[in-house]
Amino acid sequence: MQILLKYYKFSIAFTLVCFVLAGWYGWASTGSVTATLSILWIVIVLSILEVSLSFDNAVVNATVLREMDPVWQQRFLTIGILIAVFGMRIVFPIAIVSIAASVGPWEAIELSLNNPEEYERIVSGAHIGIAGFGGAFLAMVGLTFFFEEDKEVHWIGVIERAVNKFSSVPALEIGLVLALVYGISTLLSPEDAMTYLTASILGLITFIGVNALGAIIEQREARKKAAGEIVRSGLGGFLYLEVLDASFSFDGVIGAFALSNNMVIIALGLSVGAMFVRSMTIHLVRAGTLSQFRYLEHGAFWAIIALGVIMLVSARYHIPETITGLIGAVMIGLSLWWSVRHNRRERAAEASAAASQTG
Repeated sequence: MQILLKYYKFSIAFTLVCFVLAGWYGWASTGSVTATLSILWIVIVLSILEVSLSFDNAVVNATVLREMDPVWQQRFLTIGILIAVFGMRIVFPIAIVSIAASVGPWEAIELSLNNPEEYERIVSGAHIGIAGFGGAFLAMVGLTFFFEEDKEVHWIGVIERAVNKFSSVPALEIGLVLALVYGISTLLSPEDAMTYLTASILGLITFIGVNALGAIIEQREARKKAAGEIVRSGLGGFLYLEVLDASFSFDGVIGAFALSNNMVIIALGLSVGAMFVRSMTIHLVRAGTLSQFRYLEHGAFWAIIALGVIMLVSARYHIPETITGLIGAVMIGLSLWWSVRHNRRERAAEASAAASQTG
């Protein structure tokens, strides 16, 4: 209970506010107790789904955030929340409709409120481009983790060691993603294939651009440190986290239409989930969870590769969100269990060594 209050009190308060707003909106728009309860239930389900599907997002966020100083960690919690909640869960769907239907933002909002079926059709119609961009970006995030040259810890040893042998080959992970993207594009119509390929390439360019910016900032900071200056910048990591969060949220926003096509209901439900992802990230960083469970990161990055591939494949085949969530949960659950088993073995070995020295 104390941990919940320490790391999640703001998220819990935000959740209660969103539930109250959902109840108020339901009553104001329908005037029916049954309809209001139905809207509130959908918001609750969306919140739970977003949290359960985004735990791997929190783990990966934590791996980046722990390298940032407290100032940028705090900025991630404030400015980052505004971008994640209002930018990706509210502005992003409106922007899609505005661009796709060639209407202004206000007309897109009116469309979402007065003609939700058409709003859903337009957003769902943009799925191919979103799948290409988000899938390519996430696949690169996951593959880059396993292609690190100096990686010493391996969870699924047979695969990870084999992959790591090719870590010195330049841009191999980009080639793998491009090959997958091209293969899937051949299954699409010519028009959809062009949209898909363009979006996927933009996803790769975004990944390379964000990492290049981070590298430039790191080099600049290294020079300042060498000159004895105090360096407290985390801009590169901050931008990387925001793009990463955006890529994760693409699938959630599209998948939310399976439960509702009302923009207000979707925004309330997904915003609760986004807030809890932020709290989970800070909890993992400040409690040192990643260092306590050595394979947890590996499980999260395997889940990200799976999510990236699923997003890419979803341009051609519909894959239920339940499967996506289960794969992520299974990978993270197994990596956590493997970590606990490793810790027990280490403690047993230390106890045995201590006993033999005393004897």
